[in-house]
Amino acid sequence: MSQSQTNWNIEPSFKYDALCFLNILTADTFYLTYYKDEYNKFKDKITETVKLSLISLKKNLKENNGRIISAYLCLYFSAVEDSTLEQMTTRLDNLDELKKNFEKTPYHDEESWNLFVSAVPDLKVIFAYLKEIDFEGYWNQNILPLVQKKINETQPGLKDYDVIKENEYLLGYKLPSNEIVVYMLYYVRPHGIKITGTRFLTDVAWPFNIVIRTAAHEMMHPPYDPANDTELKEVIESLRKDDFLMDKVNNHNPSFGYNTLEGLFEEDCVQAMDQLINEKFGIAKDAKQRWKESDDGIHVFAIALYQVMKEENYNSKNEVFRDFLVRMIKSGRLSAGKIKAFYDKFYN
Repeated sequence: MSQSQTNWNIEPSFKYDALCFLNILTADTFYLTYYKDEYNKFKDKITETVKLSLISLKKNLKENNGRIISAYLCLYFSAVEDSTLEQMTTRLDNLDELKKNFEKTPYHDEESWNLFVSAVPDLKVIFAYLKEIDFEGYWNQNILPLVQKKINETQPGLKDYDVIKENEYLLGYKLPSNEIVVYMLYYVRPHGIKITGTRFLTDVAWPFNIVIRTAAHEMMHPPYDPANDTELKEVIESLRKDDFLMDKVNNHNPSFGYNTLEGLFEEDCVQAMDQLINEKFGIAKDAKQRWKESDDGIHVFAIALYQVMKEENYNSKNEVFRDFLVRMIKSGRLSAGKIKAFYDKFYN
């Protein structure tokens, strides 16, 4: 297979499914919408000690810091090759390798790392509980066959979609690999989750087109350097003056994530680009319907950026996406105060 084509690899992962299962164990009603029966199978086995750690984990990561527990933990644990509860538990006693590896990714920052470290005592208690009830055995017997069946159904059609080629065209630079690794899970809903490298997590419940759409989306996170680009930080900060956009940042269900301007902005940039890719593939959801229904309609910057990208015939000049973004905001096309006008135009 030539370097310009996407090399697909799809496989199960107990590690990531177990970490996603923690959303459910916390009894968070947002996730019980999808997994109430699964929670009921385990809730009577949860001891008071474990329950306290689950409450603490949810309060620490989600309630106090706006993190999606599954996405946050999967991202960090993706920096190491651990695959079993035993290995993950041992890892918690020595985080040096995990930290060293994670520092090499664009996702590292010291504040977030310290938050991860603060969750370790609760994770030790929860992992011990999962080992005690043989959750790994339960997963292998009851979940893995369902996952493998979905993998067998999905694998043959993937080769027809050259996602990496389209990602690189829109981003304006080469991705670190032409391989996309898809981890097919059972407990990841309702999220699609990007982890380190060109890898992401998807769910058995979703149809084939969703796998492709998720790949087109997740491979582009982050679409720029979020930590070291001072000019970009300044233009993002300038949008804090846009009342329409900030209303979406400040007044939405935090369970969806995107609880900061920076987080919603990055997500919306990627959504605008993936919509263009999926339209080219012929598998896109109608843009108006998508952004009205998705995450309670918060992705208003995506709507504006999508329209500007189409008007500008992006990326006919091989411009790096980051440069285009800065240019559009600094020129006034997408500056603070302009987002609502694009929204109104889109839906009128």
